[in-house]
Amino acid sequence: MTTTAGPGARWEAQRSLDELGRPLRDLTFCVVDLETTGGSAQAGSMITEIGAVKVRGGEVLGEFQTLVNPHTEIPAFIAVLTGITNSMVSDAPPIESALPAFLEFAAGCVLVAHNAPFDVGFLRHFAERQQRPWPTFDVVDTAVLARRVVTRDEAPNHKLSSLARVFRSGTTPDHRALSDARATVDVLHGLMERVGCLGVHTLEELQTFSTRVSPAQRRKRHLADGLPHAPGVYLFEDDAERVLYVGTSRDVRRRVRSYFTASETRSRMGEMVRLASRVRAIECATPLEAEVRELRLIAQHKPSYNRRSRHPEKVTFLKLTREAWPRLSLVKRVLDDDADYLGPFSSRAAAEQCLAALHDTFPVRQCSDRLGRAPSRTACVLAEMGRCLSPCDGSVDDHTYAAVVRQLRETLLQRPDDVVEVVNARMASLAADERYEEAGVHRDRLASFVRAAARTQRLTSLTHCREVVAIRRDDVATPGGSSSGTATRWAVHVVRYGRLAAAGVIPPGADAHAYVDLLRAGAETVPPPPATPGPVPAATAEETERVLRWLEAPGVRLVDVDGEWTCPVAGAGRHLDLLAARRLEPAAFTASTSSLG
Repeated sequence: MTTTAGPGARWEAQRSLDELGRPLRDLTFCVVDLETTGGSAQAGSMITEIGAVKVRGGEVLGEFQTLVNPHTEIPAFIAVLTGITNSMVSDAPPIESALPAFLEFAAGCVLVAHNAPFDVGFLRHFAERQQRPWPTFDVVDTAVLARRVVTRDEAPNHKLSSLARVFRSGTTPDHRALSDARATVDVLHGLMERVGCLGVHTLEELQTFSTRVSPAQRRKRHLADGLPHAPGVYLFEDDAERVLYVGTSRDVRRRVRSYFTASETRSRMGEMVRLASRVRAIECATPLEAEVRELRLIAQHKPSYNRRSRHPEKVTFLKLTREAWPRLSLVKRVLDDDADYLGPFSSRAAAEQCLAALHDTFPVRQCSDRLGRAPSRTACVLAEMGRCLSPCDGSVDDHTYAAVVRQLRETLLQRPDDVVEVVNARMASLAADERYEEAGVHRDRLASFVRAAARTQRLTSLTHCREVVAIRRDDVATPGGSSSGTATRWAVHVVRYGRLAAAGVIPPGADAHAYVDLLRAGAETVPPPPATPGPVPAATAEETERVLRWLEAPGVRLVDVDGEWTCPVAGAGRHLDLLAARRLEPAAFTASTSSLG
């Protein structure tokens, strides 16, 4: 075994700079190559030789080479290919000794190999077999990188021997580990020189390099300079300061940098980056605050490259009217008219499906005319089909009709079982007759209703609370070499009528009660919604749902609740498992419908 030592790697000192991008010129690379008895460690193949070269800044710092006794016969064709015979390895150290020596040599380096899954896979396999922890190496595969920058006109393939000729390596690969590692060093340097001309200067950019990312896109990575390493919202803007795109992240700077690498594969985002001339960031105390600010900014600026949340005002509600003969109606907004509302629905189609499920269950009138207390009109076709109580021609008295409306109101607000049972029975009947397509239509109607009822009940429960104060412990990772670990912090949110009014993190060593009191005192003043039982949030429904998702997360502790934050025990949430079965095979349809009651 021969080992040449060199200056120590600076990897541990640089680890805290990972999110900034580690310059290639400052990193120490360990280029490794193995010779083995076969192609798969899992299939029993063994290592016969390890060769490695340590380089930094173009300078060779040291070399490592050892034969390895595989304790098994080397196949004849492998011996011919590599020149390694059984007699050569008979006195060589076993892998139990060779592997620790190599890991000590490579400590703190970035591993490089040509076809890295093969070499690194063998090394990891034997480390696991020895119950030896595998170091958290970054890995660069020269074969993958070469396929992105070396064309077929330059080389017939991307084998090491072909690439060594392209880059005029001083060593000819000969299937011996150290020779092949030396040739790989020359190939690595040649590849790095090429991608460097394309603006790739850090390890992160090298690992995510792709020809899909244009040089112009890479040159804009400076737009991330100066952005905070913290939760927040970022806004891409063009030369005229128009907002092109709004996004959010727990680490704004790292997320924005990713838009200039191959990790961003969306073609629309590539187009957006080409138009962007600056990135503005708004730092937030907590990830939830960042999510809420993102929604508000998207609604405010309506950026052309955001697909979702641009038009929170374009929603639909289902309304149970307050009139002599109430009916169900689709409306665009909730009024302070003492009516009952279900929603909001993100699309009119979903609202129409829900409306159909309710009309299948409750024979209230479907006409839009205003009717007096004693109407005298001709019955419509729905009345003749038995799908309407027909108050228009006096077929039903007001007490009977009012009883059906009360049952419908209870279904909307508290207990959806009537709709679930009726539609469920209809689906089962259709499935028994093998009319699966029609059964699927009713299934979709029921799913829309259950989803809307559950959403309404959850939103209403929170939007009628004057204030909810909650905290949650978050253990966040702290970067930095040997001092890396986790830090404990307590996130605090003040929610008023379903709107996030304040967010903060209790400073270390501070009086928690005093901090919460101060946060509440400075929170946004939110006016109460109209005194109706419907979902009238002080924010958009999407914002309130984000807040609810955080409040319902494990580990959240309620500090104070001003109001009643409750949901019906027999509410629609019990039936949400229906939504898991969106597409059912005919044979499973009957069984699935029987479980929804």
